[in-house]
Amino acid sequence: MTATSGLGTPRLASPDLLRSVFRRHAAGVAVITARGETGPVGFTATSLTSVSADPPMLSFGIGTGASSWPAVAATDHVGVHVLGEHQQELAATFARSGADRFGPPTVWREGPEGVPLLDDVLAWTVCRVTARVPAGDHRIVLAEVVLGDPGGPGRPLLYHQGRFNGLRD
Repeated sequence: MTATSGLGTPRLASPDLLRSVFRRHAAGVAVITARGETGPVGFTATSLTSVSADPPMLSFGIGTGASSWPAVAATDHVGVHVLGEHQQELAATFARSGADRFGPPTVWREGPEGVPLLDDVLAWTVCRVTARVPAGDHRIVLAEVVLGDPGGPGRPLLYHQGRFNGLRD
């Protein structure tokens, strides 16, 4: 196989190269929540993946340096929320370091297993954590869906080129 001139100039693997490549990859936006020792914690994730239908399982990645990691590392259950295009500000709040993520205007309630559940999302699940797999400076969390609701109205929020966007037809 020969290279074509349309491939551009290759760069050696680096964290910057990986980030640059994945800025080109549109991804759905989720917020992962958990109950921490001092209250609820959560973060914005674009790494949410369906893993298995039977049993129903999903996965997401979290950096071991993230403020939410100690709670996610210790908890048995997490909340997974699929955000709608009307929730760009919520996504930004949960992505921002040092933000009061559960203060106003965030609306939430305590759900089953003490998991913080966000209101007005497209879909949510409460999941039982089954594994935390080391992956470089992150952990891949595998979780079995216990219950959820896929019935929220609206269209999905996407993340692309470093920005939150709505889905276009």
